[in-house]
Parts: sequence; C-alpha cells; structure tokens
Amino acid sequence: MNNNNYTKQINDVLTEVKKAVIGKDAIIIKVLLAILCKGHVLIEDIPGVGKTTLALAFSKALSLEHNRMQFTPDVLPSDVTGFSVYNKAKNTFEFRPGVAFCNLFLADEINRTSSKTQSALLELMEEKSITVDGNTYRLPEPYTVIATQNPIGSAGTHNLPDSQLDRFMIKLSMGYPDFEGEVAILRSKFNANPLESVNAVTDARSILELQDYIANIYIDDRIYEYIVALSAATREHPMLKLGVSPRGTLALMQLSKGIAVAMGRDYVIPDDVSYICSDVFEHRVILNSKAKLAEATAADIIAEIVKTVPAPGISSK
Repeated sequence: MNNNNYTKQINDVLTEVKKAVIGKDAIIIKVLLAILCKGHVLIEDIPGVGKTTLALAFSKALSLEHNRMQFTPDVLPSDVTGFSVYNKAKNTFEFRPGVAFCNLFLADEINRTSSKTQSALLELMEEKSITVDGNTYRLPEPYTVIATQNPIGSAGTHNLPDSQLDRFMIKLSMGYPDFEGEVAILRSKFNANPLESVNAVTDARSILELQDYIANIYIDDRIYEYIVALSAATREHPMLKLGVSPRGTLALMQLSKGIAVAMGRDYVIPDDVSYICSDVFEHRVILNSKAKLAEATAADIIAEIVKTVPAPGISSK
C-alpha cells in the first residue's frame, strides 16, 4: 500500500468519527494520530463534552474491541488487570482477564480511583502486558488507553503522579462546542444516536500495518536536532522546575511522523513538529514559583519555546 492509500485510510476514519463528534476536528485528528503512533491519550475536561462519545466512535470506525471502566475509589487493581481463580475440578489456578484486555480501553475519571489502582495501569500502558502471580500476559494489539479526568472539583480525587502522566503521549481538552457546533449537536441527536451512523472503515490488521508504516517514515537529522532542541529548552527554561523527559522527546518524534502521513508526505517537516508540540509537552513540565507569580501557564511557556527555538529550513516539496 502506498502513502496515498494510507492517507485515504486516515481520512476515511476521520470522516466516520466526525459523524458522532461535531465541531472538534482538531481533537479527533490528534487522538487518531496517537492511536496510530502506538500512544495513549489523556483528556482532561468537564463532564458532558463528548469524551466518551469520542472513544466509542473510534472503536466503531476502527472496528476495535473496546471496554469502558468508570473509576471510583473502590475499584481494585485486579479489576483492571485481572486475577487468578482456583479451579477445583482441574486443581489449578486459572487467569481471568480484567477490563483492560481489549484494543481500546476507556478509563473514565481516572483521577477518582486510588493511587494503587492508577499504578496498575503503568505496566499495561508502557509494556502492553500485564503480570499476575508471576505470569505475564500480552495485551491484544493494537492497544490504546484513552483516559479522562475532570479538572473541576477535587474532592475525592487522586492526582496522577508524574510517572503516570509521562506515559500518556498527549493530553487534550475538548472544551465547549462553539454556537454553531452545539446547534449541530442538537440537530444530530433530534431523533437518533449519531454513534449508530458510524461505520467500520478499517480493522486491527490494517491499523497494525499503518502503525508499522508510520514508524518508518523518514526524518532528516536536522529534524532530530530540532526535536531535541525543543525538549532541551524546557529543561533550561527559568520558569520550569521540571522539563520534558526523553520519553516526551520520543513521543514528539512519533507523532510528527503520524502528521506527515496524514498530510500525504513520507517525510517530516518542522511544521509537523511545532503543530503537536504543545499537546505532547504541556503535561510533562512543572512550573516553578516564578512562573506562578507571573501567572504564566505551561501552554504559554511551550508556545514561547516553539517561537524561539530556530526551526530547520525544510519544507514540503
């Protein structure tokens, strides 16, 4: 399959998801790119803006097995990973897979569960496997976690540790729809569920093939240096006490390749990197007291870094 066919495949998926998620084209594209780049997505937003609908629409369009868990304080790690049960007839222990065994796992309000349960997600997100009672079980491929958290109302919540945040390739916020978009939502849900109109346009095998293609997209050495320069700038910025980790640098490279393919190219240009940089970096940096006194946000600082770090002179042909 050539590049044009891969680009068409991406556009076909976007077209289907847009039937159910209206007015959020940029978010849809970024979530799809994260899936195709073997990453995980954290969506931080208020309830009722379509986070769950977004995940369900992707599961239908991509023809992926999906599970959803509403995280609460009483959810146990074994509910996520699975557990061993003694089979008296066979005189042996049998593994019962947890809810995370699927292609697309929607972890709703992840910050409302205990830190112990949150940590159970670390291995499955990083290693794409789960270890129970000394036995390791591989998760199905492709595998993506889409987690949500509500930034409003902190009672009963447990903030995700930095090590967990770093596992998410991107962090997004859907926000309220604009006026026209909300009117369109009302029309689409007048007498039907828009999710029912979403059709499967690809499958797991095709996604794996597309993932492999994206992983091998060409990157010029100057692009590598540009990506590292952006990461290094966060580590040296006077308003940040924690900069971007090498895992964040790698995530920026991977997503840049995905953007190139979505744009119909088989090579990365600086615009691919700068377009997604903020979504990759913002949740990986920690502001210091100087930034808080200046009322600067992580988004402000990353935007400043993107503007000040020189981009190499590579353009689309």
